[in-house]
Amino acid sequence: MKEKAYHEDVNVKNEVRLRNLLKELPPFCRQFFIGIEATTASRTRIAYAYDIGCFFEYLHTVNPICQRMEIREFPITILDQITPMDIEEYLSYLKYYEKDGVEHTNDERGIKRKLASLRSFYRYFFKNELIQNDPAIKVDMPKIHEKNIIRLDVDEVSRLLDEVESGENLTERQRKYHDKTRQRDLALMTLLLGTGIRVSECVGLDMEDVDFRNNGIRIHRKGGAEVVVYFGEEVRTALLDYMVERQKITAEDGSVHALFLSMQNRRIGVRSVENLVKKYAKLVTSLKHITPHKLRSTYGTSLYRETGDIYLVADVLGHKDVNTTRKHYAALDDERRRSAAKYVKLREV
Repeated sequence: MKEKAYHEDVNVKNEVRLRNLLKELPPFCRQFFIGIEATTASRTRIAYAYDIGCFFEYLHTVNPICQRMEIREFPITILDQITPMDIEEYLSYLKYYEKDGVEHTNDERGIKRKLASLRSFYRYFFKNELIQNDPAIKVDMPKIHEKNIIRLDVDEVSRLLDEVESGENLTERQRKYHDKTRQRDLALMTLLLGTGIRVSECVGLDMEDVDFRNNGIRIHRKGGAEVVVYFGEEVRTALLDYMVERQKITAEDGSVHALFLSMQNRRIGVRSVENLVKKYAKLVTSLKHITPHKLRSTYGTSLYRETGDIYLVADVLGHKDVNTTRKHYAALDDERRRSAAKYVKLREV
């Protein structure tokens, strides 16, 4: 049987997860997920299902009418009975609540996402004239207080790769594993830092996706687009060194084509890469919480500093909207404007 491509396998597993989530929701919800399938990724639909499920659980807890029936028995007419004030109370509830003895909290971003999910949900049924009102659109989105973008400085990048290569400051137990994974770890970290690809795109790479003739890798973006991202000589060297080692390994069934393997010779997972990055980053900086996404921000920062081309950065990082990119790297615009002050001299000293 032909081995499924990584992104195809992920989509199948996500579809199964979504179907299981839909079993807990009112039957009319299924139509919404059918309607948005063509325009959303499978992970996005799962997020919607969680968020909508959270809203119905809230109604089941506090609404006298909804308390009398199971969530799966909710009729679509229940949506028309919800007011904008009901939704505002729901958003307030999301800041802190308990479920099955477990405490849950949502920050501004979590609340904004849940309102965005609810808006999409209501908009679909209102647009298709299945309900009379759309109260969600009347609720203002919460204001997001921007956080500083955490990224590695140039000297930290260099030290990080030195640590990956040497393993000098790892514990004795970690060094035993490092002897077996050094080439893989160095290739993986160099690739993330040298291309800015997402960790999901990285773990999904097959050996056949690497083109050393043109120094490119074929990746599958969020949403399903297939693109080629190009890399420099440092990434090329690290990948070539690892490829020699990789071709000697007999991978487990289902991972025969995978570029990066775990210690069990299966395709490495997202969580494993996150732990790997965390392990090495701790040796370089104790003040910054470094994740694979922070390595992506580091690459985007470096590229923008070198080129000043926000559209190029957006394209390479796979941002659909350049304003997303601009929001992340706006601080660098200020740095560049400040630097202009030193170039113009009004009088010779």
